[in-house]
Amino acid sequence: MFSQIRLRGIGVIDEAVLDLSPGLNVVTGETGAGKTMVVSGLGLLLGQRADYGLVRSGVESAFVEGVLELPDDHPALARAAEAGAEHDDGELVIARTISASGRSRAHIGGRTAPVGVLAELGEHLVAVHGQADQWRLKQGDAHREVLDAFGGPELLALRDRVGDAHDRWRHATEERDRLASLARERARDIDSLTAALEEVEAVDPQPGEDVALRAEDERLSHADTLRTAAGQALSRLTSDEYAAETSPSVADLVAAARSALGPAVHHDERLRSLDERLVELAAITTELSADLTSYVSDVELDPERLEAVQERRAALTTLTRKYGETVDEVLEWTREAAGRLDELMTADDRVALLTEQVSSLEAELLDLSLELSECRGQAATRFGTRVSEELRHLAMGRAELVVQVTRRTDPEGSELQSGERVRLSRTGIDDVDILLAANAGAAPRSVTKAASGGELSRVMLALEVAGAATGGPPTFVFDEVDAGVGGRAALDVGARLARLAEQAQVVVVTHLAQVAAFADRHLVVRKSDDGVITSSSVVAVADDDRLAELSRMMGGDPDSDAGLAHARDLLEQTTALRESADREAAGQPRRRGSKGRGTSKETATAV
Repeated sequence: MFSQIRLRGIGVIDEAVLDLSPGLNVVTGETGAGKTMVVSGLGLLLGQRADYGLVRSGVESAFVEGVLELPDDHPALARAAEAGAEHDDGELVIARTISASGRSRAHIGGRTAPVGVLAELGEHLVAVHGQADQWRLKQGDAHREVLDAFGGPELLALRDRVGDAHDRWRHATEERDRLASLARERARDIDSLTAALEEVEAVDPQPGEDVALRAEDERLSHADTLRTAAGQALSRLTSDEYAAETSPSVADLVAAARSALGPAVHHDERLRSLDERLVELAAITTELSADLTSYVSDVELDPERLEAVQERRAALTTLTRKYGETVDEVLEWTREAAGRLDELMTADDRVALLTEQVSSLEAELLDLSLELSECRGQAATRFGTRVSEELRHLAMGRAELVVQVTRRTDPEGSELQSGERVRLSRTGIDDVDILLAANAGAAPRSVTKAASGGELSRVMLALEVAGAATGGPPTFVFDEVDAGVGGRAALDVGARLARLAEQAQVVVVTHLAQVAAFADRHLVVRKSDDGVITSSSVVAVADDDRLAELSRMMGGDPDSDAGLAHARDLLEQTTALRESADREAAGQPRRRGSKGRGTSKETATAV
């Protein structure tokens, strides 16, 4: 639950702190005071898209902070911990800041986090319903979600099994269809790959062969030039049979230099070291001369070998033009092509195997889908009965809600044993529609068409009250869900909100005194105007202040005796309705402990 929400710089609200009770929290105030800003601020905490228009005029940024009290095993705490957040014995602080320029930042447990994480936490924490946010009643997919949630963990687990079976069936079906549809193309590919592999096999390239042959071709093509260059270099180094020069060679010059130094090397250490370097130079010259002599001997003019190398290179070039830039790439392509050819050659066997697999998976999926459909049908009966009972408590005693579960038929779908064909999906084979017969004898119609605005609000509330018993978010927020409701029906709405608050925290923004009178904690948004700036704040009211607010909401003078008397009468009525509801529910377990009526003394004093 939210124990506290702090708002600053949001709309007309300058700064406000809402201390919330575990039960029914009611937010009231004059039109334009900023009641809806409370819900807007909460929406920011839950990761809704930032709207810089919410930032109060004259301030740089808007800020909203919420303090949550959660059990240690709550999934929201686990997700927050994944984001690096810290909490104090289940107390988690989340915050959101929006600048006037539209930039947004989120903090969870003292750590900066992506706004998306706030939205993930919100899925576990709060269900928000606004004046135009009756999304659960607008489309079939949402109807199915409502029913499945009511069905409880067993139904949801079965639906997950259907989803997993559907994924396996669809994957096998797509693979089978892919292979079957490529039959002609597969035959062409087999011919093409076979010819290509035979061509490569005929040449039989070896790894790195193209590089080695290129170097050999270069050497053989320039053999005469290479021999001449090496011979000339050798003649400069030493005098031998290849020397064409009569001038002294390098070896002769080094020997002469050593002879010149010989008589004097014993007289100076430095000169001796220079002589040693001449010795090294003579050795290098001798070694290099030997290498050049060997090179000249090795280089031969071999036209036949040159022709063979060039022919081999031409054959390899034919392959590299088609299958890769180098011989190594050609060999890699060959390995892949051989695997592809094997796959194509055995594709018919795979199609047959996949066909059997698809049939088996389809039978499994149909069995699970039928089991899920039966489970949904049972849950639909219970849900319709329970919601209809709730509607009788909301001044809709003649209304009947019917949850219709029908098979999603498809002439080209999968065939059941009955011969009926249905379309398979991850959520089963059912379409779910929530229908309402608003009056006795009326045919059930889509709830959004059969109910008026006020009735639609009550139907939505009945769905929440009925569904809360099977679990749900710990906090419900209603923004003027009582729109279009008045008189006795408004009292009924307040009573059912109070009942919902027995099992979850409820925050209601309302303009009806009949609803506000049921509050465990009554918060008032008050507007002040100094002639220049309008601002609002939020205060908790009790005793005489609460009576005055109820009197104002009923259209009376907050300070008149008559208005206050009407407010007292209203509180007496709500107290009686609460006691009647408690007697009706006697003996049933309650999720909220004695702490839930933490402000009952305030109410009793006011009465």
